[in-house]
Amino acid sequence: MIEFIGLTKRHGRKLAVDDVSFTVCPGRVTGFLGPNGAGKSSTLRILLGLDFADAGTALVGGRPYREIRNPLRTVGSLLDGSGAHRSRSARAHLTWLACSNGIPRSRVGEVLDVVGLADVAGRRVSTYSLGMGRRLGLAAALLGEPEVLVLDEPVNGLDPVGIRWIRGFLRAYAAEGRTVLLSSHLMGETAETADDLVVINAGRIVTRGSVQEVVGGHASLEESFFALTEGLSR
Repeated sequence: MIEFIGLTKRHGRKLAVDDVSFTVCPGRVTGFLGPNGAGKSSTLRILLGLDFADAGTALVGGRPYREIRNPLRTVGSLLDGSGAHRSRSARAHLTWLACSNGIPRSRVGEVLDVVGLADVAGRRVSTYSLGMGRRLGLAAALLGEPEVLVLDEPVNGLDPVGIRWIRGFLRAYAAEGRTVLLSSHLMGETAETADDLVVINAGRIVTRGSVQEVVGGHASLEESFFALTEGLSR
């Protein structure tokens, strides 16, 4: 389980995250939605111990990320890019991660197969497309077989086949009782994957609930998203 409790963060004079509170439950995919600059990335960076909150807290399984003894085995995350040095191969990058975290090397081949990079695992990351880089980032997130996945814009750069694949993969992952939180600015695509939605704008939570509850009586998912965020953008 992931918990955000009264999370607040300022960047200079800007209030980037404003008293954000919500829970991400096991066995469900939760979509964290909002336009660019809404506060999604700031919220996730605090959750993953990459930034500090001015107030409030973010917990994974009841603990701050920095207190988790084996983080890669507990939380798999994908933020910007693949995280790999461009001169390295995908296999070398994942092998280094596995060895440094006490994870069997056999997992490297397994996750490369899962994300569809086994045939290009020996190529330098500098030759990868944006979509291939996202697949490599997902492979790194899956390396420790974590109970929690936190993914920022996971479909960025993927082709339609890749988008359908990751949609099915994440739903199956959550169906095993794991916790999945994915952020996006794409309402329609996220609603095809998620069970629950949390919508943020201008650092504040606009609404939360199941997909059906959030969409409500709007004619389309995009119309619902616009209606929820447009007022706070003024």
